[in-house]
Amino acid sequence: MGARVLLGVILASVGFSQQECAGCHKSISDSYKQTGMGRSFARAAAANTPVLNGAFYHSPSDSFFSTLVRGGEFFQRRHQLDSAGREINVMEKRIDYVMGSGNLARTFLHRTPAGTLFELPLGWYAEKGGYWAMNPGYDRADHEGFRRPITYDCMFCHNAYPNVPAKSEEPVYLGALPEGIDCRRCHGHGAKHIELASKPGASAELVRQAITRPRGERQLDLCMACHLETTSAPLPNALLRYERTPFSFRPGEPLANYILNFDHAPGTGHDDKFEIVSSAYRMRKSACFTKSAGKMLCTTCHDPHNAPRGAEAARHYENACRQCHNSSHAQAPGDCVGCHMPKRRTSDVVHAVVTDHLIQRKRPEGNLVAERAETQESYRGVVVPYYPAAVDDFYRAVAQVKQKSNLKAGIAQLTAAIARHKPARADWYLELAEALESDGQLAKALPWYREVVRREPSLATGWQKLGTALRRLSRNAESASALQRSTTMSPGHAVAWHELGLTYQALGKTAEAAAAFEKALARDPDMPEAHNNLGILRMAAGEASFREAIRIKPDYADAHGNLANLLAASGRFPEAQSEFNTALRLRPNDAGTRYNYAMLLGRLQRYDESQRELEACLRADPAFVDGRELLGDLLLARNNPKEAAIHFREAARLRPSSMRAAFGLGIALAATGDTAAALPHLRKAAAGADAELRAKATEALRALK
Repeated sequence: MGARVLLGVILASVGFSQQECAGCHKSISDSYKQTGMGRSFARAAAANTPVLNGAFYHSPSDSFFSTLVRGGEFFQRRHQLDSAGREINVMEKRIDYVMGSGNLARTFLHRTPAGTLFELPLGWYAEKGGYWAMNPGYDRADHEGFRRPITYDCMFCHNAYPNVPAKSEEPVYLGALPEGIDCRRCHGHGAKHIELASKPGASAELVRQAITRPRGERQLDLCMACHLETTSAPLPNALLRYERTPFSFRPGEPLANYILNFDHAPGTGHDDKFEIVSSAYRMRKSACFTKSAGKMLCTTCHDPHNAPRGAEAARHYENACRQCHNSSHAQAPGDCVGCHMPKRRTSDVVHAVVTDHLIQRKRPEGNLVAERAETQESYRGVVVPYYPAAVDDFYRAVAQVKQKSNLKAGIAQLTAAIARHKPARADWYLELAEALESDGQLAKALPWYREVVRREPSLATGWQKLGTALRRLSRNAESASALQRSTTMSPGHAVAWHELGLTYQALGKTAEAAAAFEKALARDPDMPEAHNNLGILRMAAGEASFREAIRIKPDYADAHGNLANLLAASGRFPEAQSEFNTALRLRPNDAGTRYNYAMLLGRLQRYDESQRELEACLRADPAFVDGRELLGDLLLARNNPKEAAIHFREAARLRPSSMRAAFGLGIALAATGDTAAALPHLRKAAAGADAELRAKATEALRALK
């Protein structure tokens, strides 16, 4: 096989690289490398990974973040401080990649040995000469920490074509990752182009035709594949067509063949939203665009191969405007963009200021770059098709339920569409099952989960979802069978192993449950839930597991509560009290934690505090019977039988079989002098199965005669 033919075979299988393009197009390649797209993703290096001087304190999560260099590698670190000022909950991850050009921001990523990528919490922003702040969505007490995965959606718009598995339960990236948007993303596979260009005497026209050069609407589609985001808040803003794979879009094809874009319904208060990836969305609202009859494209103003800066950029964009508006502004050159496309602070990335691509006759009033706090938006309303303007019944219905925007109406629509068309693909049935589960209709979701695995028996996710639903419905034997199938099909899926552990735990199979949790942790060592549940199984020896869960997720209220119970049981009362306080700060309305804390305070004879915790427990959950009984006991001990009787009476109503409530109510009524009312309750307790209560009730009856 000749070298040229071999080159063609290689390029046909993997595409071509920017370096190969640079052989003939060096000037274009050099200028493109300086654009935002050319610098959108890279390995961490001194040039793109600044080191934070000192530590960044994040008040909502009470955490300190820092960056450091060790052995030529970069790391991001988080720690908290205990009451003595000592570092606790230290988490450190290597920075492997940088996402973002640095024109606006840089986000730092860690790659695991399994090939998954995770976003690190602290980001760098270019505004004000460069500063550090939390990444979008992290400026809150309960942020995702070091656990936010880089999905295929993220990578699609920040990089070239990575190598990914044909099927995977989570986003996995195989082998070396490309760095930056490359030539293929806009020009397609170039094997034929390079082959022809390297042939002596090849026709220039044939060489030109052998490369993809989208024009008109297809060129706009190419830009909108990444720059048309109707919103970054849950909606959903887009749905990948089920027959397509994440990186299958190719230049020159209609975008709607690959992905469908959706928007808030008009008139719902979201018509003027301004977000970080809204450039194409805002441009499409402009009169310049709507009146151009399809002639205005992104490339009308932007050369994708070159990003002018400073004075050159101002002249470039003014000239672009004057292509159509020269006669209306015949005066000396001015700043068209500054007046008609002003820079604004985005609502979703509050540390970024970008150009508004809605071309307006009059500049909006007010301070467009005023600093703002991050907010968490939750839309509840109809989701409408945006691009294309019409979609079929299935995708329209899925858009309503996917992120719970219009759940009940969407469930009805999707149910009707399935009944009408009886589709073969399992995806639609899975969407309906998940929607019903999200709506609290788990029993109704179950047959749809069964339909998913019937139609696609090799779908590990389907078996895992079915197994989880069965466990939540207490059908644990069936759940174990489904989850075993899931773990067999996809042994690397930590979530399925964790679910199987929970099912074994419910079945009383402690050893099997522990083994399943350990397998989950072997696949994902940073899974806090698996550490926590392993600690529950090994309660007396579970301290290390609880502390590891907390180290990974410091705001994990369950783990703090479980650690508090363990410490209290071992007599380490000050430490237990600290953990109870943390758990209740994180989840103030947790009735069970308040009950357990009240028990500890009672053991410490701090009865006023114990009573306050029990009262808070019952405000959080008025039907918490154990809390009512314990409060009744405490009130009796504090010589308040009248109030005690109220709680014992309610406990007896909520749990008629409770002998403790019957005995307590009898004693409380007798203490108020109402012997006649006390006797039936004491007789009930004296006839109960609890030997200790039976003896006490018998003695009380004897004393009342």
